[in-house]
Amino acid sequence: MDRFDRHYNLKGFGKAGQEKLQNAKVLVVGAGGLGCPILLYLAAVGVGKIGIVDGDSVSESNLSRQVLFGQHDLGKNKAKVAGKILNEKYANLEVEVIPEFLRTDNIIGYLQDYDLVIDGSDNFPTRYLVNDACVVLNKPLVFGALYQNEGQVAVFNAKGSKSINYRDIYPNPPSAGEVPNCNEIGILGVFPGIIGCTMAAEAIKLISGFGEILDGKMHFYNFLNHSDYKIELTKNQQSYQNRPKSIEDLQSMDYQDFCGLSADISWEEVRTLMHDFPDAFLVDVRGKDEEPQLEGLAFQQIETDQIDASLDKIAQHDTILLFCQTGIRSAKAARKLQEKFPDKYIRSIKGGITSFK
Repeated sequence: MDRFDRHYNLKGFGKAGQEKLQNAKVLVVGAGGLGCPILLYLAAVGVGKIGIVDGDSVSESNLSRQVLFGQHDLGKNKAKVAGKILNEKYANLEVEVIPEFLRTDNIIGYLQDYDLVIDGSDNFPTRYLVNDACVVLNKPLVFGALYQNEGQVAVFNAKGSKSINYRDIYPNPPSAGEVPNCNEIGILGVFPGIIGCTMAAEAIKLISGFGEILDGKMHFYNFLNHSDYKIELTKNQQSYQNRPKSIEDLQSMDYQDFCGLSADISWEEVRTLMHDFPDAFLVDVRGKDEEPQLEGLAFQQIETDQIDASLDKIAQHDTILLFCQTGIRSAKAARKLQEKFPDKYIRSIKGGITSFK
């Protein structure tokens, strides 16, 4: 019996649909709550090549919803673990593991060889970056997002410039802090699985030509009562005006700044964050001999030239707060870390230790 017998017997899909899946190359951005079910089902249905992009490592709080991982994976890179698991399950599957986050300087190289991109990220800089790269490269994009108990799924750029893209709906990102992430508002572990499976289904339909895809439509699903609805999407002139028009334009953009994530915070806000999020990681990036020393708050010292060597330690935290003498060095370090960890909340403390009260 062939592994795909049930596929062959499905009217309208058959061996022709299966062959399209086996010849397809799909890049999945993010191996988190959405990415895990997406990866499992793309591999199971026989997609020929799957790329997995994620620079994050597995943490204890991931395990309730990121179903590829277990306790023995804590601290390991998500893309590497996911790739190993998929290869062990299906020997004929080609997997490309990309254990880093997408940036303006690497995204074109990673996306250009794939037929389809699926965005399972959970932060706005990555969503806008992936969308813009797909538009520039003329790649179809399956999009999904979660907010507490509501999820949304759409297919962007399926027909090139004539299609809707993410910026048609959201030409500008929300202001910093306006939309909290799962760490702040919480989420039940099963819910990303539902939305992730829907995203995988859209990818399978798009590749095979089986069924109707959400091209030009956004599907909304409510977890609390299983209600759902679709809305028709329309082109937005502001989308064209705001987005990069070429690879060179894209590579010159600062997506962190565009999404308002380069702002400093005050010591008062730091105290609130450290109270609300005990995992918050406060870091002094000054030299060990610099005065005055911080008193009254728990912190660790990682000098600016030691940050690259301390990425594994830093990656264990979701909220990272940096300070120096006046805020200049910490701002530079925060910007560098935000590029490496776009899924994390990283801030430089305004005025540094000189403004401490």
